[in-house]
Amino acid sequence: MLEETLQWDTAMLVSAIIFTITFVGIFTESVHELHRTKVAMLGAAAMVLAGQFFGFYNPELAIEAIDWNVVFLLGAMMTIVAIMIPTGGFQSIAYLIARISDGRLYLLMIMLGIAVAVISCLLDNVTTVIIFGPLIALICQALSVNPIPFLLSASLFSVMGGVATVVGDPTAMMIGSAAKIDFNTYLSHMLGIVVAAFATAMVMLRFLFRKNFKKVALEPQFAKGTGIQDKKTWFASLTVLAVMVVLFINHSAMHWEPWVVACIGLTMMVMVTYSVNLDRYLSEIELSLLMFFVSLFVIIGGVEQSQFLEYLGGFFRPFVEKDLFWSCIALMWIAAILSAFIDNIPFTAAMIPVIMGMESQGINVTPLWWALAVGAGFGGNGSHLGSTANIFIVTLTERMAKQENKPSLAITPGLWLRKGTPVMFGTLAAASVIMWLFFDFYEAPLPK
Repeated sequence: MLEETLQWDTAMLVSAIIFTITFVGIFTESVHELHRTKVAMLGAAAMVLAGQFFGFYNPELAIEAIDWNVVFLLGAMMTIVAIMIPTGGFQSIAYLIARISDGRLYLLMIMLGIAVAVISCLLDNVTTVIIFGPLIALICQALSVNPIPFLLSASLFSVMGGVATVVGDPTAMMIGSAAKIDFNTYLSHMLGIVVAAFATAMVMLRFLFRKNFKKVALEPQFAKGTGIQDKKTWFASLTVLAVMVVLFINHSAMHWEPWVVACIGLTMMVMVTYSVNLDRYLSEIELSLLMFFVSLFVIIGGVEQSQFLEYLGGFFRPFVEKDLFWSCIALMWIAAILSAFIDNIPFTAAMIPVIMGMESQGINVTPLWWALAVGAGFGGNGSHLGSTANIFIVTLTERMAKQENKPSLAITPGLWLRKGTPVMFGTLAAASVIMWLFFDFYEAPLPK
């Protein structure tokens, strides 16, 4: 009996050491310049080897620990976007928004924000800013206005929009898959919070950038806009997306995982563009990101098998049992603040099994899922490094500043701290109020 207890304790210790070292390596990649995917792969390999040596993990369990729903869903959506971008459809949308705004810059920001947020609900926030970031920069350049308010707000709204659906953000995909939350349930719980956060951000940005919203004359080039280069593929893609939305809404009734819907949509996309070499689209998949997810799942699986996360969950259980509402609020804000400075993906990956462990002990963890989703999502707006979407936008502005030899065009960490961070706190406050007003709704058990 003593030997079994010692073996169990040793397994927890070993898995905790590997877990801690790996996550520290991921969070400090800018210091040691070793890409986070490489760090995660090393951690996954160490977890499997150590697990087999100490008897708590093996390659078979590692394969079972991988959430293929998230991996296939991400891969399929990446390929779908790669098909749509060359059509020019997104560029046409951006120019249409510029024409409708007619030089009213605050209206332009609102319309771009709505477009970015809505598209982020389906195509994920990172992809959306990759599409719209350069377009917004071109529009601002043509209007001779400072692009910073529009690019920064686009990043903020893309992150908020991604929180609304189970396919809009990698952390949402992970939570939805782990907790078995269907598309409709996720949307119904997140939409109100996202709308409240969106409205709060709009008001705050109007104040924070009040000197940048003077009306300007619309350039002649916006009169006719830009045409869609491949109308057939664009409109066929929109049709496929509409079908996918219907399938996402009904995937639970059909007993399909979201990745099945995404792969069906991808298959339809490939067929309507049958004349183009498929390798061209598949080359756009971010394999390093997918490998990062696979490695994370393997690491977390090892820690879970060692029962270390169940041990950690024991510390949180008394607080959750004592006051569920304030535990949710605390989790939301802690998740947001941590996600503002470290990547929210590994943080979410670490919290999921802790919450699942409490659920296995008979605790109602349903509101904790929503709190984690909101905190990890909105927290990405807390700093310029809080989300991949932010990093892309910051990099884009730095490139613009260098090309035009105007340092003022770059979004610096200090600028984000003054403009973006207050928005994060404002949206968290709005989300907290919504959860307080409708806590009975968020506390209700998930439909089976």
